[in-house]
Amino acid sequence: MKELFEKELKVINIGLEGFAETLKERETPVMHVRWQPPAMGDADLLSLLDKLK
Repeated sequence: MKELFEKELKVINIGLEGFAETLKERETPVMHVRWQPPAMGDADLLSLLDKLK
């Protein structure tokens, strides 16, 4: 475990961009991935999309 924390931190941030911005401000290498729940979390719309598959 100690070895893990002695290495340079590299982060992949998924979702809320604010987390990535905070890490960038602290000069932590970070890659931000824009993501949101399928169908914006709407269960009915998601069900319809599943039927299209």
